[in-house]
Amino acid sequence: MFKTQLIAAAAVARVISGSSLTEVLHDTWLQHLTLTKQQKGAIQDISYGVLRFYGQLETILNLLLKKPLSEEKLHYLLLVGLYQLQYSKASPYTIVDQAVTASKSMFPNKAIPGLVNAVLRAFIRQREYLLQQAKQNDVGYYSYPQWWIDKLRNQYPSDYESILQQGNQYPPMTLRVNSSKTSVKEYHQLLTEQAMPSELLGLEAIRLEKPVNVESLPEFDAGWVTVQDAGAQLAATYLDVQDGMRVLDACAAPGGKSTHLLELANISLSTLDNNASRIKRIQQNMQRLRLSAEKIICGDASKPETWWDGQHFDRILVDVPCSASGVVRRHPDIKWLRRESDLSRLMQTQQSILTALWPLLLQGGKLLYVTCSVFIEENMQQIETFLQHHEDAMVLSLPASPFNIRNGQLLPDDDHDGFFYTLLQKN
Repeated sequence: MFKTQLIAAAAVARVISGSSLTEVLHDTWLQHLTLTKQQKGAIQDISYGVLRFYGQLETILNLLLKKPLSEEKLHYLLLVGLYQLQYSKASPYTIVDQAVTASKSMFPNKAIPGLVNAVLRAFIRQREYLLQQAKQNDVGYYSYPQWWIDKLRNQYPSDYESILQQGNQYPPMTLRVNSSKTSVKEYHQLLTEQAMPSELLGLEAIRLEKPVNVESLPEFDAGWVTVQDAGAQLAATYLDVQDGMRVLDACAAPGGKSTHLLELANISLSTLDNNASRIKRIQQNMQRLRLSAEKIICGDASKPETWWDGQHFDRILVDVPCSASGVVRRHPDIKWLRRESDLSRLMQTQQSILTALWPLLLQGGKLLYVTCSVFIEENMQQIETFLQHHEDAMVLSLPASPFNIRNGQLLPDDDHDGFFYTLLQKN
C-alpha cells in the first residue's frame, strides 16, 4: 500500500501545482508500467478522494501541525493518510503503518516517520473534535475555494448548499440507449438479467445503481449504449434535428453529443474541435457506434473563416469552453485548478464563439448554447449580452424535460450534473 500512497500523493501535488488530474494520471500510468489494475484503481480512488475533500483535509492537517511543513511531499502524503483514515475501509493500523513506511522511503531524516505516525494517530484519537473544528470555516466545511462558495451563495441563496454538497458526491454512472439499436425498456431488462440493477430516468437515460466497467455492459461494443450524463443527453433532444438537415456540432470532443445527434436523425453532420488529440476520441466513438460524420474538422470555433466551406447550417450545437462548475463531482480537481479570474477570459471566449458561429446559421435555423457551468455570468448573462447585439436572435422555449430546469439552468442533483441550455432561433 505504501507505494500506492506515494504515487497518489505525488499526483495530488501535481494537480495543486496546476495540472489536470486526467493528464496527471495518464502520465503516471506511463511512468509506472508495472502497476497492477488493482493498484491503478486504488491510486485513482485516493487521488480523486483527496481532491474531493481537499478543503476539509487541509484544514484538519493545519489543526494537527504545530507549524507548517518544510517538505511539500510530506504534506501531501499526510493528506493521503488523512483521507484514507476518514473515508476508506482499510484498517487504521495498516494505513498509518504504510504511511510511515512511505515516509521512510522518501526522507533519510529519522524524525519524519515519527512525525507521520504522531500526526495520523492524533487524528484517530481526536477525529470527532477535528471534524467539528474543520466545519467552523467555509472551506473546511464545504471543501471548495472561498470565492466559489461566496459566488454560489450570492447567485443561489436557496440552493447553494445543495449545489456544493452534490459536487462532493460520487457521480452516477448513466447510460444513453441507442434508440436505433434497441429500446430503453428492452435494454433495462437486459441489465436486470445481467444482475446490473438500474433505474430509468426518462428519454434514453438509464442510471446504474453501481458503476461497472464499460466492457461488461451488454452489447457495448455493438454500439447499443454510450456512457453519458443524463443532463448532457438533453442537448441533442433540444436541438430538434430532422432528417436531411445540415448540422454543426462545435467544440464537439469527445463526441457524446455528436453521436447522439446521429442516432436521432439522418443528418449531414460536421463536427468541430480545436484539439487534434481530442478529435481522435470523436473518431473512436463514431467507430464503436458504427456512425459517421460528413466532416470532422480541427479548427477554432471563433474563427470560422479558417475552416467553413460557406454552406449554412440548419442547426448548430455550441457547447462552449467553460468553468465546468457543474461537473465537479466527476472532476474534483477543477475546484482547485480554477481561479475566479479565469471567468472573464472564459466569458470572452464564449461570446466570441457564439458571435462567430451565428452568421453560419440559416434564416429560421436554431442554435443551442450549452455550458456545463452553474455560474450565471457564463450562462444567462452571456445570452442577455448576445441578444443586445443581435436583433435577429430570439430565445425559444425548451421542450419538456424529465428534470427540473429553470430558465435554462439545470442544477446538479442525484440524477444529473449541472448544465445550462438556451435555444436561439434566427428570425
